[in-house]
Amino acid sequence: MTRAEPEPEPQAQPRPQSLPHSFSPFPFLLRWSVFLGAVLCWEVAARARRSVYFPPPLRIVRHARDLWFSGPARRLFLSSDAVGAILPSLGRMAAGFVLAAVAGVALGIAVGRSRRAYALCNPVLQFARAVPPPALVPVFVVVFDVGTPMQVASIVFGAVWPVLVNSAEGARATDPLRLQVAAVLRLTAPERLWFLILPSALPRILAGLRLSLSLSLILMVFSELLPGSDDGIGFTLTDAMTRSDLLTVWSALLLLGTLGYLLNTALLAVEKRLVGPGSPAGRTV
Repeated sequence: MTRAEPEPEPQAQPRPQSLPHSFSPFPFLLRWSVFLGAVLCWEVAARARRSVYFPPPLRIVRHARDLWFSGPARRLFLSSDAVGAILPSLGRMAAGFVLAAVAGVALGIAVGRSRRAYALCNPVLQFARAVPPPALVPVFVVVFDVGTPMQVASIVFGAVWPVLVNSAEGARATDPLRLQVAAVLRLTAPERLWFLILPSALPRILAGLRLSLSLSLILMVFSELLPGSDDGIGFTLTDAMTRSDLLTVWSALLLLGTLGYLLNTALLAVEKRLVGPGSPAGRTV
């Protein structure tokens, strides 16, 4: 009787070598294909109709470059019109956004960590966030008078609610088991806030900040459209409309769209850096 030979062990298959990451222009072109197609259709239609109200996009871009970015290199190519319009607008928007972010995160965490405070404050929060900020402009004019304080106050009031509500919901969603472990480890209140509550609420806080940033840009323009404003992008837009300077109107709209896209892209980069690309930070309340 012959002895059975042992079966040969299966050899490990060699792993396929991963190809080095290389940039491909096709996803970039695919993302922008709809936008580029719309701009191309607009260009062709505008040149065919020769309408005064809808100039070709290339003409708008040239006018915007001459109007905003024809300055010297030491001034980052900003023209005198850009310095008198863009910088004051960005200053008001930054002040309003920072104040809204700080107040929203602080109050939201405080309300979200207390079940009783959340039950008491939630109806007030839902009512206040439903009030359109332009409807309170007469109140802000009476309290702050016409000027930069009134404009910043209107931005803060409109931009604080997304951050506050999302911060409160993020704080409430903290895992109770982690809080129990923190109590066993005898962590202090600041340590629980820094190591548990803020990391748990960070995705929703960032989602609220993105929405607040968009509202800050909108409210910044609206506050500069009011009588009494003497600088800013909104004032430039109103002044161009009264002079029937449609190229400047379209250039201001192009500038606002570009600013909104760049600011949102920068905040998205910060969000990915802090919480990673796979986080559920895009969900807002």
